[in-house]
Amino acid sequence: MKTPDKILFRIKSHGPQSVTGLSTEFKLTTMGVRQHLNSLTKNGLIEHFERNEGVGRPTRYWQLTEQGHARYPDCHSDLTVALIETVQSIFGQEGLDKVIAQRESDSMVLYIRELSPHTTISSKLEALANLRSKEGYMATWQQQDNDYLLIENHCPICAAATSCQNFCQSELNQFQQLFASLASVKRTEHIIDGARRCCYLITPLL
Repeated sequence: MKTPDKILFRIKSHGPQSVTGLSTEFKLTTMGVRQHLNSLTKNGLIEHFERNEGVGRPTRYWQLTEQGHARYPDCHSDLTVALIETVQSIFGQEGLDKVIAQRESDSMVLYIRELSPHTTISSKLEALANLRSKEGYMATWQQQDNDYLLIENHCPICAAATSCQNFCQSELNQFQQLFASLASVKRTEHIIDGARRCCYLITPLL
């Protein structure tokens, strides 16, 4: 596999990557990595965004564009939809809702454990964005005036969510529970409605 393909696969499988991270992973100079990233950007396969990581200048990360994602078709999407339809056919909507509720419960155990040490909205968002990126959502966050945005640039369960939007409602429920004591959460952009990304507005409680 050529280096540009390795970089694309790394971004696809591990979420947004920085020059430093890619340099370490592939044992390349930062200049060499930047040359590959510039080439991939010109070909429309990747794009960059800035992420605040504490004191100092924001760090630039690269993520796949829609064209880049198209290089990795979801071979399991048809199977996922078929399984959802089968569960619904055999056990009814109530049975499918139980499956979704169990998935939500399992995820919450992990999220609560990882976010509980953090006491501010920004630190919780940083931890949540890292978790979601590991799950394939290519998540980041940013502050917008007095509010915050949680941004997910990819949806690894898009086929399931398109077939059954209760999956999306379940995820919104999770975020609302995680920030219940600090802020309100609402979804403002939705991939399955045609948006480029999913975006959640986090508004601190007065």
